[in-house]
Amino acid sequence: MCALSTGSLSELLRRLRIRAGLTQAALAERAGLSEQAISVLERGTRSRPRQDTVRALTKALDLSPAEADQFLTVARGKRDRPGPAANAPTAAAIPAPWQLPPAVPDFTGRAAQMDAILAVLRTSKGVPNAAVGLVAVTGMGGIGKTALAVQAAHTLTDSYPDGHLYLNLRGYGPGRPMTSTEALQQLLRSLGLDVQLIPDGVDEAAALLRSKLAGRRVLILLDNATDVRHVLPLLPGSPGSAAIITSRGSMADLPGARQIRLDALSDTEAVELLAGVIGRDRVAAEPAAAESLALFTGRLPLAVRLIGGRLAARPHWPVQHLVELLSDEERRLDTFGSDETGVRASIASSVRFLDSSDRDVDRAAVGVLPLLSVPDGADLHVVVAAALLDLPVRRTAAILERLVDLNLLESAAPERYRFHDLIRAYARELAEEKLTPEERDAGLARMIRFYTGFAWAAQSLTHATSPRLALATVSIEPLPVLSSSSTALRWLDDEQRNLMDRFHQAETSSLADSTLLSELSLALFGYGEARGRWSVMRALARGSVERAEQAGLLTMAAWLQHDRAIPDVEIGDLEPARLQLLRALEMFRATGDLIGQARCCSSISHVLEREGKADEALAMINEALQLSRDLPGSPIEGVTYLALGALLNRLGRFGEADKAFAQSLALATGPQDKRSLAKRYLNAGISHVAVGRFADAIEPLRKGSDASAGIGDGIGQAETEEVLAMAFAAQGEFGQAEEHARAGLTLARAFGHGLREGRLLLQLARIAAAAGEPAQAEAFLADALPILHVASAKVEREALEFAEQISAAGTFDYVPNLP
Repeated sequence: MCALSTGSLSELLRRLRIRAGLTQAALAERAGLSEQAISVLERGTRSRPRQDTVRALTKALDLSPAEADQFLTVARGKRDRPGPAANAPTAAAIPAPWQLPPAVPDFTGRAAQMDAILAVLRTSKGVPNAAVGLVAVTGMGGIGKTALAVQAAHTLTDSYPDGHLYLNLRGYGPGRPMTSTEALQQLLRSLGLDVQLIPDGVDEAAALLRSKLAGRRVLILLDNATDVRHVLPLLPGSPGSAAIITSRGSMADLPGARQIRLDALSDTEAVELLAGVIGRDRVAAEPAAAESLALFTGRLPLAVRLIGGRLAARPHWPVQHLVELLSDEERRLDTFGSDETGVRASIASSVRFLDSSDRDVDRAAVGVLPLLSVPDGADLHVVVAAALLDLPVRRTAAILERLVDLNLLESAAPERYRFHDLIRAYARELAEEKLTPEERDAGLARMIRFYTGFAWAAQSLTHATSPRLALATVSIEPLPVLSSSSTALRWLDDEQRNLMDRFHQAETSSLADSTLLSELSLALFGYGEARGRWSVMRALARGSVERAEQAGLLTMAAWLQHDRAIPDVEIGDLEPARLQLLRALEMFRATGDLIGQARCCSSISHVLEREGKADEALAMINEALQLSRDLPGSPIEGVTYLALGALLNRLGRFGEADKAFAQSLALATGPQDKRSLAKRYLNAGISHVAVGRFADAIEPLRKGSDASAGIGDGIGQAETEEVLAMAFAAQGEFGQAEEHARAGLTLARAFGHGLREGRLLLQLARIAAAAGEPAQAEAFLADALPILHVASAKVEREALEFAEQISAAGTFDYVPNLP
């Protein structure tokens, strides 16, 4: 059909229409165009039709592939441009490349990421963008980078009418990565260049590629790149064309690129994807099992598809059956495929990339990956990881950041890192293979040692005069976070869950009998008491006394026994607390420790006083006073006078009580006594409220609140605000009472103290009921009960009883509900 190679578009279209035996109206109808559009083209008024118009005409005229290519060439107006020798095909004579892999039919989620890609690469009304569009999609293997990039590229067809190029650079396998030279040769061949005309040098070939793309609107999808150096020579150089790059490695250094990092799917998206693979009916029949399955896959698209494919091939399996198979972590990766398309192979390819690297930090990263996976817990702080690896913090940070670059770790927050569940499972397989049990437990021991040293350092800030500090055997290098008690406590707040997970992990290892666990329990007294973490203190106490006794550390065992009672005292379980304190007193007497004896006597007196056993409490407090007077300079004397004041208040000896409180406060004047001073003001106020001295309680409580605020003790301040609310409510001043209760509630929530939050909501309910607002009281109770159900069975019972009182009575007289 040589006639197609000459003449204008108008002449060519007219000849083809006549050959097909069609009128302008018939061709317009068959092509889905207007008759006017055909007329305009045949008159030559319009010589450059839209790409979709050309395609519609090609189909309507029933052109052969060769004819369609030539028709497209003429329609672009490029026939007469100078080019290579007559015997060589021009670039315009080469069909536009459409190399994209098919989009996955069950593509799910990623709406925000898709919008971000389209915002950068989509053109407006066919007008090319003013700059080369670049988007880098990064994330771990199997996270769905290619699926998203391909889906986006298919969506962008109209914006890049001159073709789409696709190239798998094999950065992380299978096989060796494609070199930049090989990639350039393939791209240039795809654009119609004879292989013999392609230069060997990367720079020359890259320049030729940019020349071939100039003036065209082509989208290049560079899949599975290793790093920025890998792709730089492959990018367009002039506006109109664009590129999407996917990589497991970081592309942060790619100039001008929009960075899109993929995380795991949401729970909903993972279940939706599973439904797309196995059918919505099976998911609807077992929704809980489907959600569990999504959880086990780590919401990784590759894993969801693999596990969904396994279920799809077994239509008679209940979904729950596969959930039970996946419950075995050691076999979990086997369930996600064992060939090169499986999850294990995907992760292994990233590990091999590091192992074969010529960079020292890469080889170090792959070397420590197994040990990094050993600790339980949600994440790893860089200083904790440094202790685990026995490396300097700076070196550890460089290694962790490199693992993040390759998406083998996630950066959860500054200085905090975490594994994806399936990568952790793979790394733990490596740990089982490469590390002995002794090496794994040694790493865990180094972490526990670090936590112990940190806890002692924090306690020296929060309880500078604590006699427990003399028992410390572990210290750590100074850290900026230990510059103040508030920053140290906040660090422990953030790390608490990880610390407890690793403490329990150590209890099931060869460290189970280690005195290091007992020392950690004692070191964390300062944190537990300052933050009111009674459940943490209770969990730490289990077994700690016995470990210390077996090792002959009797003074440590006695202090642990004393501290074991504190959670019971704080939540009001007085009898078990008293029995534990009496046991601690015996232990201190056996060691001859006068400070411990005095502290135990004071604590026992406090419990007896709350139990209403005034005579026994007075005898015990007198013993504490006698012991404390033999200990000049000890903080125990001030604590003892505080307990004496509370007891005298209970006995109605108010004048003597006030003198005892004054003596206690006078003994807390040093710079290290700020926390103790705040607690003494609080306890004096509590004592006054307990005996009905409501007006007298206001001043010490306000001073206590100010003192707690001054040292950043939000939990202590919240408790003080609660007692202030009681004092005002008991005097009928419900407005001020509510104000203090709400201030305490805000603090309790800010510091994540569930029990205090529940108590303050209950307090607000009591205040509202007494103020004649039963509906508001019921609303506060509705918020309080779920919290108290978890935090304290005792206070939950109080709340339920109060709810019954509101239902039964029209009015309510306010009565303080001290613990």
